[in-house]
Amino acid sequence: MELKELIAVVSEVAGALQVPMDLEPALELITASAVDAIPCIDHASISVTTKHGRIETHASTDAVAVQADELQYQLRQGPCYEAVLSDPVVQVDDLASDPRWPAYGPKAASLGLGSQLAYQFRADPHVRGALNLYANKPHEIDVDARMLGAMFARLVAIAMGWGRQDESLREALATREQIGQAMGIVMERYHLDGDRAFAFLVRVSQAGNVKLRDVARAVIADTAGHAEEPPGGSYVVRRDEAASYDEPVRGSGGRRRF
Repeated sequence: MELKELIAVVSEVAGALQVPMDLEPALELITASAVDAIPCIDHASISVTTKHGRIETHASTDAVAVQADELQYQLRQGPCYEAVLSDPVVQVDDLASDPRWPAYGPKAASLGLGSQLAYQFRADPHVRGALNLYANKPHEIDVDARMLGAMFARLVAIAMGWGRQDESLREALATREQIGQAMGIVMERYHLDGDRAFAFLVRVSQAGNVKLRDVARAVIADTAGHAEEPPGGSYVVRRDEAASYDEPVRGSGGRRRF
């Protein structure tokens, strides 16, 4: 690929890394661009660990990449698996004969793969995975391919970090809005001021050992007339209990906290 074409590819990827972003399309653009920009690479994918310890494939360019990834997860061996768990960069020049992964190598070769390159990435908060690059021919990965691969792995890390932060921000804003709406309902229904309404919601949350946002959602759903029981049970606010409640929130100095 010529320098001008490479600059155009990178510029397109950088344009997708804007907050707020749609994470999955951004990752798909990165893997597709890696295949376009690195001459020897024919397939690409991204492996990401879940909070439950599983490894999942995202943004694969084709079915071959998915099959190769799944083989490594099942066999618990291979460049992708090693990069996710330990090694920053793993390169295989000949999958059919590499002695490091005797079970995976021949199976990968049967898919038509000759060589492979995997880059570990980390992105806050607590996101870990690997960019997987596959070549159909053995001994095709050179120094230039490694350098370009490292650049795309860094773009994956940036996208994952920004995407998760944006997701967390949206969830926080949604939770704040729901709590505010629930406070308004309690204030209007039981003639409480803002501090007492919030303190009451907090007490219900603590008594039921559930999150405050679940209490807020239950209050809103109940008002709408189609309440569903949230995790931890249902919440019934008695008029006398709400009206008599005047205890400040511990540790808040009497101020509302969201």
